[in-house]
Amino acid sequence: MNLLSVGASYRTADVGTLERLTIAADEVPELLQKLVAQPFVGEAVVLSTCNRVEIYAAVSGFHGGLGDICSVLSAESGIPASELAGHLYVHYDEAAVRHSFRVSAGLDSMVVGEAQILGQLRDAYHAATEVDSAGRLMHELMQQALRVGKRAHSETGIDKAGQSVVTAALEVAESHLGTLDGKSALVIGAGAMGALSVATLTRAGVGPLRVTNRSAARADRLAEAYGATAVPFHDLDAALREVDLVVSATAATEPVLTRARLEAAAPLVVLDLAVPRDVAPDATGVAGVTVIDIDSLAAHRRAMPAAAETAAVEQIVAGEVDHFLGWLRGTDIAPTVAALRNRADDVVTAELRKLWSRRPDFTDEQRGDVSRTLHRVVQQLLHSPTVRVRQLAAEPGGDQYAALLRELFDLDVPHATQADAVPEIGGQA
Repeated sequence: MNLLSVGASYRTADVGTLERLTIAADEVPELLQKLVAQPFVGEAVVLSTCNRVEIYAAVSGFHGGLGDICSVLSAESGIPASELAGHLYVHYDEAAVRHSFRVSAGLDSMVVGEAQILGQLRDAYHAATEVDSAGRLMHELMQQALRVGKRAHSETGIDKAGQSVVTAALEVAESHLGTLDGKSALVIGAGAMGALSVATLTRAGVGPLRVTNRSAARADRLAEAYGATAVPFHDLDAALREVDLVVSATAATEPVLTRARLEAAAPLVVLDLAVPRDVAPDATGVAGVTVIDIDSLAAHRRAMPAAAETAAVEQIVAGEVDHFLGWLRGTDIAPTVAALRNRADDVVTAELRKLWSRRPDFTDEQRGDVSRTLHRVVQQLLHSPTVRVRQLAAEPGGDQYAALLRELFDLDVPHATQADAVPEIGGQA
C-alpha cells in the first residue's frame, strides 16, 4: 500500500466550490465506507473544515487510487470530474506524508500557525477509527501528524502569528468597525467554530455578546461559560437588529442569513465562517451590510510569522518525515525477512526428513536434539544479517535491500507493485 492525499482548499478553490465539496460531520462515516469500498483504496481518512476538504488514503496504485477518490468526490459533490480536477491538489507517498505534517503544524493554514486544525485532524482520525477505515498505515500517519502539530506549537513560536481563522476575520472586521472594544456582537452557532468565536470575541473586549443556536441547550451552555447571553433561535431577527457584529458559523445546509433578514438589520458587519455559507448569495450587496467570508479572508491573509519560526517548524516537519519514511521502509522489508526465515526452516525440515529416512535407528530424543541444534544454527546464522538489513532498510534508499534479498534467495513475497509509482504529483497547496 502507498500513501495518497487528494484535496481542495482555499488556495485552489473558491467558497462556492468548497461548499459543494464540504462533508458534514454526520456524512463522513458513509463517505469513508464508500472510499474503502473502491477497488484501489484500502484505508481512508476524511478531513473537512471551513477552508479545506482532503482525503488521506492508503492505495494499491497511484492512478487507480486517484481515480477512485476523484470518482467518489465527484459523485458526492455533483461536480463533474473534469471540472473538479482543476481545483484538486495531489500528493503521493513522501509528498503525502510531508503535506499531512505541514497541515497539522499549521503551515498550510490560511492563518499560518493556527492551532484549530490540530483538533480538526484529530476529529477526522477518530471518525475513521470508528468505522474502521483506518488501518495500520493511516493509524501511524495520523498519530505522527498529530505529534508533529503538538511539537510545532510547543517547541516554536509559530502560533504567535494567530490562533485561528476567527482571529484573522476579526482583524478584517475591525478595519470596518474602527474598534471591537465595546461593540455588541452575536454568534450564530454553538459548535466548535461558534465556541472558538465566542472565546475570541470575549478576549477582544466585545460586549454585550449574544449566542444563538437551533439547539437552545448548547447555546445556553456556551453563553454561560463566557458570561454571554443566550438568545432563542426564533428571536434571531430581533437579535440581528441589536448588534454591530455577527459571526455566523452554523452547520446548516441552507443559508441562515437571507437578504430580507440582513436588509432589516443594517447597518451590520457579518463574518460568515461557515461552509456551506450562512449568508445567502444574493445578500452580499445589501446597503449598509459588510459581509466577510472565507474568500474575503483569503484576499486579506495575515502576514507570515517570523521566518525563523517558520523555518523551525519546517525543520521539525522534515525530521519527522524522515522518521516516518524510515518506519515505512522498515515495514516494507518485514515480509521479506519473514519469508527468508520460513525458507530456512523449510530447508532444515526437508533435510531432517531425509536424515530420518536414512537413519531410522535414531530415537525420538536423538531426533529432537538434532532438530533443535540445526534450527538454532540456522537462526544464529540469519540473526545478524536480518537485524542489519532491517537497519539498512530504514535508511534512504533502503527499499533496494528487500528486492535484493528476494532476488538472491528466490523468495516469493506478495507485495504491492510499484510500477505506476510517481515521486510527487502536484505541489504544496
